[in-house]
Amino acid sequence: MRVVVLVKGNEDSEQGNYADHADEFAEMGRFNEELVKAGIMLAGEGLAPSSEGKRVSFDGAAPSVIDGPFAEAKELVAGFWIWQVSSMDEAVEWLKRAPFKQGAVEIRRIHEAADFEGQIPQEIIDAEGQLRAQL
Repeated sequence: MRVVVLVKGNEDSEQGNYADHADEFAEMGRFNEELVKAGIMLAGEGLAPSSEGKRVSFDGAAPSVIDGPFAEAKELVAGFWIWQVSSMDEAVEWLKRAPFKQGAVEIRRIHEAADFEGQIPQEIIDAEGQLRAQL
């Protein structure tokens, strides 16, 4: 099963304040190395502060664009991993080993094509599979 691990933002991540966190980056690098060696980590990145982002809202005929920054840093995503694990329990066990000292991290299962069988037309599932094969 694939999961996305969403690391929540905080005041420092929203201010782009990384200078005082070299030790934490080193610890996270070691943890990422463990994940890669174990075949767990498929992808992972940190995200720029929301002040550099945009939010597009779809409500009605025309989408509207809102420039960052966005309120409530703790509700924003500061980074993510995509992991390949055998179960949600395995993902939790790996995450418990992460070098976080505070904050919250969310784990969500990524949908697979089989999740939609019998719910949407098979030709849509097949077309999605062809797109993924091109990736």
